[in-house]
Amino acid sequence: MHQTTIFWPMLAHVLLVYIVYLVMLKRRYGALKSGEARISQYKLRSTEPASSVTVANNLINQFELPVLFYALCLALFVTNGVNDLTLVLMWLFIVTRYVHAWVHLNRNYVLHRTRAFFLGAGILFVAWVWFALHLLGAV
Repeated sequence: MHQTTIFWPMLAHVLLVYIVYLVMLKRRYGALKSGEARISQYKLRSTEPASSVTVANNLINQFELPVLFYALCLALFVTNGVNDLTLVLMWLFIVTRYVHAWVHLNRNYVLHRTRAFFLGAGILFVAWVWFALHLLGAV
């Protein structure tokens, strides 16, 4: 297996971040056009209009837990730890990020969003444990 395959899930997350940016642009533009917001409101995060506040929050989410994902992907690459299991775990994590974003940007049903978050966090935890075992030479 090529170690560089670990970069595909990373690229999939980068795509998600840009999708969220586009959704935020659309919602902010809509808020300006409808009169819900004024351009001066965007100076501070605390004045985000209601129609785009969940998008802004989701964008922040994309730079929280995924930081551990990026660090792990790079660590796996550097230590030649990329294998079928780690690749599957990284893709599963990315799927949970897409589900989390979809729920957050649409109905924002907290129970579903929370489940997607914790499933992703658990998958990432398992991957970190595997990485520790890899460093110890146990796997």
